[in-house]
Order: sequence, then C-alpha cells, then structure tokens
Amino acid sequence: MNLSAIAKLRRRTQRGVALLEALLAVVLLGIGLVGTLALQARSVAALSEAGLRAEATIAANELLGVMNTDLAHLGDYAVAENARPGTRLAPWYEAVEDRLPGSIIVVTVTPAPGTTRTEVAISIRWKRTNSGARNRHDITSYLSQSE
Repeated sequence: MNLSAIAKLRRRTQRGVALLEALLAVVLLGIGLVGTLALQARSVAALSEAGLRAEATIAANELLGVMNTDLAHLGDYAVAENARPGTRLAPWYEAVEDRLPGSIIVVTVTPAPGTTRTEVAISIRWKRTNSGARNRHDITSYLSQSE
C-alpha cells in the first residue's frame, strides 16, 4: 500500500466521528439543562414555602399584639380546630385564611392560676399544594396585666 491509500483509508474510518461527538455534546448539554431546570423549580418551591412560613409568623405576632391591647377579653380570642371564631377574632382569622391556603387555626387561652399571667398558644397549619405535606407554625406566649 502506498502513502495516499493509507491516508484515504484513515479518512474513511474517521467519517462520522465529528457527528458522533456533536451528538454526545448535545446529550450532555441536555442533561445539564434538565438538571438546572429541576434545581430552579426546587428553589422556587422553597422560596414560596419560606414566604408562607413568614406569613404565619407575622400573623401570629399580629394576633399577640391585638390580644395584648385587649387583655380584659382574652378568652374571646380562643378558637378550637375547625370551629368558628368569635367576633373579636374573626377579622384576623379571615385574613390568615386568605393569606395561607388551607389553613387550620387553633388559639388556646389558659389563665395561670394564682397569677395575672395568661398563656396564649397559637397554632397555624397550612398546605402549599394539594399533594404536599401540611406545615405547622406554633407559638406560645404569656400575656400579663400590669399591676
């Protein structure tokens, strides 16, 4: 075999290698893009969850502030799970239901015997999606009348 025949043979065996390399590069790029999109979707879900958790925290602190200004009627703010809230609690309760999807709210008010302190426990549960797990935010605080 002469030199030109060997060169032709090499060129013939190299045909399609560039196409194969390009296809492999496209597949790897596709895998990377799918991974990036999945990561983006998870970060959006986490951001949404953090926003709802912040809403629950703000709502609980807001209720404690309202209750602290109305110490004479603390018992009116109590509500059991799936019960209708009283007239003093209703505006706050409805606002929380609007901000947190599928929320379940429980507020217990327990006076401490022999003291001026009252324990207030607020539990807010919600679900971000129908298939997701139920999240929960609990806060316990003690309110006391000045002596």
